[in-house]
Amino acid sequence: MLMRFDPFRELAFRELDRMTQAMNEQGGGLQQRTMPMDAYRDGDRFIVHFDLPGVDRGSIDLTAEKNVLTVRAERTWKPGEGQEVVVAERPQGTFTRQLFLGDSLDIDRIAATYDQGVLSLAIPVAEQAKPRRVEITESSNTQPAISSAN
Repeated sequence: MLMRFDPFRELAFRELDRMTQAMNEQGGGLQQRTMPMDAYRDGDRFIVHFDLPGVDRGSIDLTAEKNVLTVRAERTWKPGEGQEVVVAERPQGTFTRQLFLGDSLDIDRIAATYDQGVLSLAIPVAEQAKPRRVEITESSNTQPAISSAN
C-alpha cells in the first residue's frame, strides 16, 4: 500500500498510512473514522483540504516531522442529562491522517487555515526543486568546462 517510489508518475506526497484510521463501534455497527481529503498542485505550491465537520479548531493538531505530515483532530458529543439518543451515526473520537511529503516540498513554510469545517494546507515547493534555466556558453571543447572550487 505504501510506495516510496512510483515509476509511472512523480507525486509530491503520498498517503503514509491509511490504516491508522481507527474503527469505531457505535450502534451495533462498525464505522470508520474518516478524514477525507482533496489535494492538488497550484503553481509553486500544493493545496490539501481535509474535511473535519463539527471539529473544534482547538482540537486540531498538525505536525510535520521528517517529511511526515500528521493531522489529528477530535470530535466529541455526549448527550445531555435527560436526553435520549435515537440515532448516533456521526463518528466521534480522535481522527488521524498521515501523509508522506516528498523532498521537493518545503515543510518549514506550511500554512494552515480552518474555515467552516475544512482544514486547508498550502505546502510550497522547495526552492531547490523548482526548475531553473541553465546558461549555455560557446566553447571549442566538446566537453563542458566544470569549474572546481578549491
